[in-house]
Amino acid sequence: MTDQSNTEKSCNSEEDERLEELILQESIVSAAGLNSEQVLIGIKGDPSLRESAPLRKRYDSKVDSLFDKLEPNLEDIMLNRGIYRIFVGFNSGEIRTNSVFDPLRQEIHDAEKIADKDYINRHFPQTKYDDKVALMRELYAALRASEHYKNIPGYWQKILNRRSQNWKPLEPENIARILTTVRRLRDIEEYYLRNITICIVQGIVRMQFNCDGTQIIDAHNFKHFLEENI
Repeated sequence: MTDQSNTEKSCNSEEDERLEELILQESIVSAAGLNSEQVLIGIKGDPSLRESAPLRKRYDSKVDSLFDKLEPNLEDIMLNRGIYRIFVGFNSGEIRTNSVFDPLRQEIHDAEKIADKDYINRHFPQTKYDDKVALMRELYAALRASEHYKNIPGYWQKILNRRSQNWKPLEPENIARILTTVRRLRDIEEYYLRNITICIVQGIVRMQFNCDGTQIIDAHNFKHFLEENI
């Protein structure tokens, strides 16, 4: 009976390892973010949109006209408040935020509101950047200690444990550097920026362009990406 039990455990362990390796291979972004061999990942969109992009008339959005006011406020909520992810939609004029104080909910804001400093002060409680990072680590630790978490398959626990234990926050100076270059990406003549997502947990920047393509870039190599493409 013991030998059979040991054999079953060994088989289960081997299967878990196989599934864990397969999931990591299939992931577009690995548990630790983009590695040195994945500075840039491109995902092609609808070919009809890509081919017709240069033919479509371009219109400036309200985000374009507001961006001089938006940029310092976006930097403020990422550096000095509880927000860990922002999405800026130039076409729609919407800005989505995720906060460590309500991590499972995504808030949607109008760009005009985010350009208002009083609105920022009302909606986004201040917290130091290091304190925000510490709180995220506490949230991960609380999740791993949950009985519900322990009920998921072992191979997924290993993957999630690795993500939550090994992640490194995006450096504050990189956040400022990315936001100051958004305007240049928006000003490209043919294939210009349509929306951008910045997340301090994964250290990546996700961008979609008017050709419907998506670019996922290592935030540490963002400057190099601009030099190569603009």
